[in-house]
Amino acid sequence: MKTQIQMLIRTAFLSLIVAQGYGQKAKLASADKEYNNYAYIDAIKTYERIADKGYQTAELFQKLGNAYYFNADFVKAEKWYSELFAMSNDQDAEYYYRYAQCLKSVDQYDKADKMMSQFNKKSGNDERAKLFDKNRNYLEIIKANSGRYTIEDAGINSEYSDYGSSFSKEKLIFASARDTGGVSKKIFKWTNQSFTNLYESTVDSNGKLSQPKRFQRSINSKYHESTPVFTKDGTTMYFTRNNYLDGKKGKDGNKVILLKIYKATQKEGKWTDVIALPLNSEQFSVAHPALSPDEKALYFASDMPGTLGQSDLFKVAINKDGSFGAPVNLGVSVNTPGRETFPFISADNELYYATDGRPGLGGLDIFVSKIGEDGVLEESQNVGAPVNGRTDDFALLIDNVSRSGFFTSNREGGKGYDDIYKFIETRKLICEQELSGVVKDLDTGELLSNTEVILLDHNFKELKRIFSDDKGYYTFEVTCGETYYVRASKPEYNTNEQKISVTKETGKTDVSIALEKKVKSVKVGDDLAKVFGIKVIYFDLDKSFIRKDAAYELEKILIVMEENPMMKIDVRSHTDSRQTHKYNVALSDRRAKSTIAWLEKNGIDPGRLTGKGYGETQLVNKCSDGVSCTEAEHQANRRSEFIITSM
Repeated sequence: MKTQIQMLIRTAFLSLIVAQGYGQKAKLASADKEYNNYAYIDAIKTYERIADKGYQTAELFQKLGNAYYFNADFVKAEKWYSELFAMSNDQDAEYYYRYAQCLKSVDQYDKADKMMSQFNKKSGNDERAKLFDKNRNYLEIIKANSGRYTIEDAGINSEYSDYGSSFSKEKLIFASARDTGGVSKKIFKWTNQSFTNLYESTVDSNGKLSQPKRFQRSINSKYHESTPVFTKDGTTMYFTRNNYLDGKKGKDGNKVILLKIYKATQKEGKWTDVIALPLNSEQFSVAHPALSPDEKALYFASDMPGTLGQSDLFKVAINKDGSFGAPVNLGVSVNTPGRETFPFISADNELYYATDGRPGLGGLDIFVSKIGEDGVLEESQNVGAPVNGRTDDFALLIDNVSRSGFFTSNREGGKGYDDIYKFIETRKLICEQELSGVVKDLDTGELLSNTEVILLDHNFKELKRIFSDDKGYYTFEVTCGETYYVRASKPEYNTNEQKISVTKETGKTDVSIALEKKVKSVKVGDDLAKVFGIKVIYFDLDKSFIRKDAAYELEKILIVMEENPMMKIDVRSHTDSRQTHKYNVALSDRRAKSTIAWLEKNGIDPGRLTGKGYGETQLVNKCSDGVSCTEAEHQANRRSEFIITSM
């Protein structure tokens, strides 16, 4: 990773380098020349010999720290930044940030947090400082997100840099600085390694990788190639390369060969028609392409104008005719003043990317953000250890079915400069919730197919509408921790709406909805009280005259009897057991008669009405005399019944 990504951000550091000036002593001139040409490996050797002889200046320690930092050797960078801050705390804000990052690589998180607090004070409105201040418990959050992966060496690494893999059907394509076997080996001064080429390895059914071999010569050049991505049909690939095409190289105003994204087409098994994308430029780098699942958008990293930090993530629309839209910055939900790079979009619309701009474990950490249906990116989360560690971790790709994949790291214990690791995810990080259920008839329990079901947010804004299937089933994808309303409607039924608060854990939330028919069919023996949900006709204590709320319930009975002139009903009133048997029978009988009188008064022929009070003789539960019961249990016995005796 000390290749493409470092070149991608070189303009961000150039201003700091130039600001130091060139008035060095003669014995530093050679090292300065190498340093200013980004030949950091050669510069380090000279600077360290000078430091070993006791020559100490803030500028020397800055450059030694930077040379290691830019090569992602944070342990050695920490040594020289420590010397720098031991000499003086009066440093530019950026050095506080770099020193904090390096301190994490040696497990000095407390001291790193103190440096970040100082960075916060010195940097003013830097978004990295705001993110740190907002997430001071970041180590606890990362710890909670950790332990979800089993990882191991991918089995294809060399002693050089191997990184940035991509799936192409049954093959894994990746970049490597291993010896290409050519007559002459072109050296990249930044790392003192060969320029990277693409290699391929076949993945067998057990996930084992075959011996890597070089990718097609039509793609590999004498400069860097890396981070390819392929369309599902395998006919188109996008990849990163230095500004070099058809034997011609391009340079920016500082005579640096920047990075571009190229496109190639496969014809008869050969990759041909290599072209540079129109979003490239001679003045900034564009790198690390990634395709959206529908292949209608290309994501990438760049330091183009409009970048919020040293490098940002962008996306661009791929039009039907093969042309491209205008690049769009992904915004502050992802990008920071630091480095954002190596995007990957999983099949279930999760954006994985690497950044050093958010609180992490050290160096580049891998984060993930869910892309909503409206394209809005949710809050980014650190994927945790063991994928992330104290050094650089980046270029993650994952198969959303098997939950297996690969990532790159320059952690200790690896075989080379950067190494590719394979992993299996044992538990998903991003909370996923499915809100589902069935729609059924309230009375019969019949499952209602083809029912319109609408999902609304907590402000009653419509989010989506669907129809239940042939089994009355519906389902929505929803956000964890949010509140929703589910509204169901069907002709001949009254619309019903349910409020539900979704949990913050991955899983399913069941919301079944019962709809009541607008017109209900009844038969002899049915209880109209049950049909209309009338639990009891309420009377004042020890009274038997009809209250206003009781009259409202009786209006329902009245209307049904008016619409069905042949219907006869038997009015039955019941009490609980909390009085004497004699008292309860008399009271309930008075109430039944009072109810009949109200119906007669409102136009119902007395010949259609019978009734009786049953007191406590027909209890629906155990709550007889001497039995301890709750108020709710006693309430179940205090009920009114309107039984149809004929129609």
